[in-house]
Amino acid sequence: MGALHLTLASASPRRRELLGRLGLMPDAVTPADIDETPLKGELPRAYALRMGREKALAVDAPGFVLAGDTVVAVGRRILPKTETEAEARACLELMSGRRHQVLTSVVLRAPDGTLRERLDETVVCFKRLSGEEITAYLAGGEWQGKAGGYAIQGAAEGLIQWIRGSHSGVMGLPLYHTRALLKAARFAIG
Repeated sequence: MGALHLTLASASPRRRELLGRLGLMPDAVTPADIDETPLKGELPRAYALRMGREKALAVDAPGFVLAGDTVVAVGRRILPKTETEAEARACLELMSGRRHQVLTSVVLRAPDGTLRERLDETVVCFKRLSGEEITAYLAGGEWQGKAGGYAIQGAAEGLIQWIRGSHSGVMGLPLYHTRALLKAARFAIG
């Protein structure tokens, strides 16, 4: 199959960078404009998958549309994409010294409208964070708009004791699953 149009349904520079690691550059970047409020009683896995699907369906574009969503959860609790420093501090204090889940959905909408999806589940454990460490991290501003109040590709990586799963999934686009979806859809990829 020849080259086909690929739209990335995300404004995230991280997702675009990660897609580049697969040797792909989207033909268009069109962020999906949807309500990202979790439904009452919605569990983290279901929420991540629903957000990925809704984003893939919301973008009006020819060819393939690639969408995803990253959710940070402690137990059944979905942590916010932090908008204030106080929110980010609360998230980091909650995750300090304990494990949490990062659930990243990746959804590919084919030209015929069919959806293929995968859910990447990674467990991340922060060291026990001191108040000074949290304050120093927050001062860098990496927490802004990030699920759970941190970005693994930045200074937070030095505070993470271990991860079990996909580093690229925590960044926002699990490359193994993304490549598998594209290959299954016969999208031209190496």
